[in-house]
Amino acid sequence: MAKKPPAANRKRINLALQGGGAHGAFTWGVLDRLMRDGRIFIDGISGTSAGAMNAVVFTDGFIKGGRQGAIDWLATFWRAVSEKSVISSGHHSVPWFMQRGDKNWRVDNHPMFAMADFIGRMFSPYQTNPLDINPLREILSEMVDFEGLRRRNDIRLFVSATNVRTCKLKVFHTDEMYVESLLASACIPTMFRAVEFQGEQYWDGGYLANPAIAPLIHECESKDVVIVQINPMTRPEVPTSTREILNRINEVSFNSTLVREMGNIALISELVSQGKLRDTPYQSVNFHMIAAEEEMSRLGAASKMNADWAFLSHLYELGVTTADKWLAENFESLNVKSTLDTVKTYY
Repeated sequence: MAKKPPAANRKRINLALQGGGAHGAFTWGVLDRLMRDGRIFIDGISGTSAGAMNAVVFTDGFIKGGRQGAIDWLATFWRAVSEKSVISSGHHSVPWFMQRGDKNWRVDNHPMFAMADFIGRMFSPYQTNPLDINPLREILSEMVDFEGLRRRNDIRLFVSATNVRTCKLKVFHTDEMYVESLLASACIPTMFRAVEFQGEQYWDGGYLANPAIAPLIHECESKDVVIVQINPMTRPEVPTSTREILNRINEVSFNSTLVREMGNIALISELVSQGKLRDTPYQSVNFHMIAAEEEMSRLGAASKMNADWAFLSHLYELGVTTADKWLAENFESLNVKSTLDTVKTYY
């Protein structure tokens, strides 16, 4: 039996996991690497869309089998996503439309994804998917013990969804975790019908929180928040082609809520550090980010629908190596100070 690391080397953190379809496989790799480091302990996870899927499957696996259970369960989940995906590039080990040795993994020109995008813009899912078929429902229902998950609080969970009727953010907590909660968080309205849950209709949480940061600050013991960023924040050049413009619109849309929330937090953090908010509920929080901005920026928005196993495995490996490098450079700063300049990044 492995010995626990000395208390001084144990780092308690919270995770904020962005959504981004198949790009969430990058987060799978990050989580895998973090779990293999026995010094890392996780208090809470806030996730949206694919980030929410990762969070819940990870936690369910952890409850069932500890660290190795979390690692194995995430791998099982992503394999199932690839095998049961409605939109797939085929069964080749490497998709035929990718040139050998091409590390950009661009799928923008593939006719299958172009057709899916066109249909989504021209027809409602109430027309194209009248039976409301969603492969994720079957995968999650079979894998996750939602009843057992709701009874436990090993890792606090916060899953974001958008209330279609009221335009308000809904954050589902651990005791509200059902398969509908997750499907609501990942409901792209051009692909799936709104998810009905407890009398309300929901769309993807990324429209209002990607992901929600406040619950991690106010409802978790750890005061270190690690953001796993999968949607590129910056690009060196202004997009000019139609495809590039649509890609950037997608990135801006799914980063805007995080930028807005973190911008407010950055301002408050500055006031706290200056001692201007004494005798208030506000307190210092350490922020960190795990991201592969350069590599992820090479991917078009259409690749978020690519569930080919070779592509998912590539993103997983990128997540592992990125997290490994991040741990080597930032582990000692955890629970001590921020390694992310929130003012420069978000304000």
